[in-house]
Amino acid sequence: MIKINLEDTFEATYVSSNLDQYIFESQLRNNKKIQLKVKFTNIADSLLPNVYNLAFGPFNLDGKIDDSINLKHKDSNKVFSTIILFSITFLKKNPYASIGIDGSDDLRANLYHRMFRYNYKDLKDFLVIIGVDWYVRLLRNGTIELDNNGSAFFKPKPESFDFQRKTNDLYRYYMFNLNQ
Repeated sequence: MIKINLEDTFEATYVSSNLDQYIFESQLRNNKKIQLKVKFTNIADSLLPNVYNLAFGPFNLDGKIDDSINLKHKDSNKVFSTIILFSITFLKKNPYASIGIDGSDDLRANLYHRMFRYNYKDLKDFLVIIGVDWYVRLLRNGTIELDNNGSAFFKPKPESFDFQRKTNDLYRYYMFNLNQ
């Protein structure tokens, strides 16, 4: 289980001027040190305004974040605490923004779900945690709303995070913003 402690974090080795990118080092269980990058990117979706997607992970050969690698960190708590601290710092500079995390697979979505559930009491003074499901609108005539290609038009449905929600019913996207 991930335990967030904002007083036990790694120091950034790089911080961009607008606080949307950070780099820090983590030690793996095999004692190898690895650089991790944290990046916030505006998803520019009119249905989720001012949401910045959080990506993090090691660099791939092209110098981009590889968020598909499964790393064995020596201190996963410290890694995730660092990422949450960087997120809070970004949100303080951008108080009308929200940060979103996409569990790219069920394993990661389960990790994020459990992390927010387990750390709610420690984070509630700083953050408002939101779960997002997707829905398709049923029109009055009994059909569903379609996009320009004739496919079902899925829309995000943000809601207060349900801390009783079981991990077999994961959200499709996790968001948080400052508790103002």
